Amino acid sequence: MWLLNSSIGKKLIMSLSGLFLILFLLFHLSMNVTAAFSGAAYNTVCSLLGANWYAVVGTFVLAAFVIIHFVYAFMLTLQNRKARGNDRYLISARPKNVEWASQNMFVLGLIVLLFIILHLYQFWYHMMFAELAGVEGSINPQDGAQFINYYFKGNIIVTVLYLIWFTALWFHLTHGFWSAIQTLGWNNTIWIKRWQCVSQIVATIICGLFAVITIVFFVKGVGGDLSQCQDACHSVCQSACDAAQQMGGGCK
Repeated sequence: MWLLNSSIGKKLIMSLSGLFLILFLLFHLSMNVTAAFSGAAYNTVCSLLGANWYAVVGTFVLAAFVIIHFVYAFMLTLQNRKARGNDRYLISARPKNVEWASQNMFVLGLIVLLFIILHLYQFWYHMMFAELAGVEGSINPQDGAQFINYYFKGNIIVTVLYLIWFTALWFHLTHGFWSAIQTLGWNNTIWIKRWQCVSQIVATIICGLFAVITIVFFVKGVGGDLSQCQDACHSVCQSACDAAQQMGGGCK
């Protein structure tokens, strides 16, 4: 079957799974924004999800897409290395017009994967899994706000680790988003430049807001000062626009 065996088919599967994961990042980001504004509202969302059947099904679907994305990324990486053979040792400099992120997507992906495992242990394991397994801990499995405070408030090590994660994710998204669109066929010379610009904006908004909210959690915990959160969100959006304008005249 060409979808599973051909190089194009593998890239298509990885692209579609990657776009799905970006949509999940936006959903997750909306939950984090909620937590930055109100711990009570965040806990309401946690209780609506919790160990309910639709949340469990969604978790399995999400896990399947993550596994598919990384398995196919690994397969394509091995395939490309095998195709180049010893030639990959002949050139050490980065080719012209080739992004650094493009050459290091697999390494960036591994960093992202390692932190996904950490994040799952900190939250999913102690929340949904604990609720399903009936494991009792010091924190109520549905009290997501308390878990955020426990891991982030005043904890510089965890905060810095997450900021490193968001940096790696930013590089991964800046190339991965437009590359997925290109694989789907929207790759003429005019639109590919626009999609590269959109990738910068999307990656900056997602990772920038995640980073800002993480710092808010570190300083104040959940339900931080509303005006500060609004100012931080506005700053991230402005940074995304500025980055887009610096890319070859913007999204023209």
